[in-house]
Amino acid sequence: MPITDLIPWKKKEPDQGETGGELELRQDSFGTMQQQMNRIFDDFFHGPGLEPFGAFQEGWDAFSPRVDVIENEKEITVSVELPGMEEEDIDVALAQRSLTISGEKRHEKEEKGQNYLRSERSYGSFKRSIPLSSEVDAGKAQAAFRNGVLTVTLPRKEKVETRKRITVKAQ
Repeated sequence: MPITDLIPWKKKEPDQGETGGELELRQDSFGTMQQQMNRIFDDFFHGPGLEPFGAFQEGWDAFSPRVDVIENEKEITVSVELPGMEEEDIDVALAQRSLTISGEKRHEKEEKGQNYLRSERSYGSFKRSIPLSSEVDAGKAQAAFRNGVLTVTLPRKEKVETRKRITVKAQ
């Protein structure tokens, strides 16, 4: 392929009635090269066994619990959906305006029939850190787990007035 074929335009030769040459875009050279590059990238990211980020994404999405945070003047309530888990598999920690909920999900299912055995196992751990908008009273924090939903109630600390007016008395 001559190097001039890579130039995306060429000078159009004037016909007998025209005065000057015009530039004409070449669609074939760059269009073909772009299609080939697109095909290379498609094959790399979507080909059999060549999806470099697919396995990572699948593992990342496999178990990431949904979290709802509700705040009012008295408390912050955090609800986390943890279906299929037991309370002993969940760890809740509170440190410096951050609530961290972590755990490990284990699921084993075995099904036996007359002519078959089906066994499924899935494991996955998670860790969610939720930043808190205000100071909370860690001593009064409560966590309850019911029907696959963890509810953590964090009472806000009573506001301590940081500015106090002191009256000056004459002596």
